Amino acid sequence: MKEQILAQKQYPYYTIRWCEKMADIPQSAWNAMALPLKTPFLEWEWLHNLETSGSVKPRAGWQSCHLTVWRDNNLVAGAPLYIKGHSYGEFVFDHQWADLAYRLGIQYYPKLLGMTPFTPAVGYRFLIAEGENELQITELMVNAIDHFCINNKLSGCNFLFVDPQWKELISQLGYSAWMHHSYIWSDQNFHNFEDFLKIFKSNQRKNIKRERKVVEKAGLILKTLVGDEIPHYLYPYIYRFYSSTCDKFYWGSKYLTKKFFEQLYPNYSHRLMLAVVHRENDDHHPVAMSFCVRKGENLYGRYWGCLEEYDSLHFETCYYKPIEWAIAHGVKMYDPGAGGSHKRRRGFPATPNYSLHRFYHPRMNTILNHYIDEINMATEEEIRAINEDLPFNKKEIKIEI
Repeated sequence: MKEQILAQKQYPYYTIRWCEKMADIPQSAWNAMALPLKTPFLEWEWLHNLETSGSVKPRAGWQSCHLTVWRDNNLVAGAPLYIKGHSYGEFVFDHQWADLAYRLGIQYYPKLLGMTPFTPAVGYRFLIAEGENELQITELMVNAIDHFCINNKLSGCNFLFVDPQWKELISQLGYSAWMHHSYIWSDQNFHNFEDFLKIFKSNQRKNIKRERKVVEKAGLILKTLVGDEIPHYLYPYIYRFYSSTCDKFYWGSKYLTKKFFEQLYPNYSHRLMLAVVHRENDDHHPVAMSFCVRKGENLYGRYWGCLEEYDSLHFETCYYKPIEWAIAHGVKMYDPGAGGSHKRRRGFPATPNYSLHRFYHPRMNTILNHYIDEINMATEEEIRAINEDLPFNKKEIKIEI
């Protein structure tokens, strides 16, 4: 742990500490700042589990280097940060910037990264205690990051999937905003799933009903389980399904360990929702499962897998059943996870999200600032083109850009 006393005329005296693991940071003090946020993925238990399970570790290219701010012995701010030697597990594909740096003879790695590892869900920001001056503390943290990166020869600092309001603040402090898009379902005051289907054109509405019927005719039972309803024996199954999908479709992307999923019980089980599929009269041996995290009005689909292939089972388990559950339980936003070719036709419009970047090499930063508006305009046009082609019959469903 490194410590630096920062005495600045316009601020009280603060202590900056760089922590190598979440265990070095008091759980209750961290969560006092994280629990009021919409995102569940900045809570101490989730970040700590990533480290203690061996999912996040230097040998995997994720070196924890969390920034904390203290006044006396009180934690007043924090930011989960990681030193990265590659760009895997980020879901913001900055390989073009890495390639540009290589062609310019500039070292791109290592870099500093602010995000929840392996989690492409909007909500990253600095955590700041209630009653503190957000602008002052944020400026202090940005300055500390600048000194840390320059002193340790890191190419830049990157914040991914940032909170939209926090984006405006950090952009004022010299970071460039890069637009991307996710596929997000939002509640339009639907009363039930049938009401949700009314937004679709007739052909797609019939297609969704057919897909749901196919799963039903296959003799499969799908249950949604939350919190204490989830039996302990199901937790190892989550890894089995996650691992199966990675092996089938995403070689080299098995970032999470079996221990990560096992350790979700019992300290994080209150956030979980599982859509579990089994055959009739055999509810102890699931054949498929989707793994979701819920906090307040937000639901996040993280992983899914199946041991047997059934027509349309993926759509039912990952899209339709979670949406049906979300409507019934007051959820207003459902982020089903990365990817999008199937989502866009099943109720998930393209929705912008942002990452924030600062390069410390003058030439790289000049190029970034020169071209970022043009890059974002192209992404904006892509989002519009995707959403104009959606099979919706209600044009009043709008996506803000």
